[in-house]
Amino acid sequence: MTESIRILICEDQALVRTGYVTIFSTQPDMTVVGEAADGREAVELALRMRPDVVVMDVRMPILDGIEATRRIAGPGVETPPKVLVVTTFNVDAYVYDALRAGASGFLLKDTPPPQLVDGIRTIARGESLLAPAVTRSLIGRFAERLSPTDTSHPERDHVVRTLTRRELEVLEQLSAGLANAEIAEKLVISVETVKTYVSRILTKLGLRDRVQAVVLAYRIGLVHSED
Repeated sequence: MTESIRILICEDQALVRTGYVTIFSTQPDMTVVGEAADGREAVELALRMRPDVVVMDVRMPILDGIEATRRIAGPGVETPPKVLVVTTFNVDAYVYDALRAGASGFLLKDTPPPQLVDGIRTIARGESLLAPAVTRSLIGRFAERLSPTDTSHPERDHVVRTLTRRELEVLEQLSAGLANAEIAEKLVISVETVKTYVSRILTKLGLRDRVQAVVLAYRIGLVHSED
């Protein structure tokens, strides 16, 4: 039997929080292990409950959702949970800050429940997730703020030396926003083979998930936004 996905809900509005609990509790592969009404409580519960996925609102009292995400899943945190940021605000700055803080996904609060549930499963698998309203070019703009003008940057050289030619091709395709099935079709390989390549890329480069891989690819100039 598949192990249940342990979920921590971080939302200051009680009614919304109850809605999340209702939605997730009806799923056979999900368990709500805690609820937080402010950012500080979210951090404390994440440390104590060790959830697989944290559903995080951006605007939280005491400690905002971005800072809470950074403390829960940011750089230097050992074995962090996946963080899915859910907000009413489709603003570039929120997406930029959320991804930089360590979030693995970003959805809007008007996302239909079935898509929200799928989103939990997606990031629990280690894949990135952005709401349809958040375009692929947004990730490009985010990463290009950090992109060096010199493509011979040591970090780029390290990536090129570390990955095989095929792994570099897969990294380029997933950084363009393609799903595993789309990458498989484009490179004429099986979906399982794509999953294996992605896993190897993350392991070799010490990356947590696909979001970090995408950001790295843009930052070192391996791919560029279409803007």
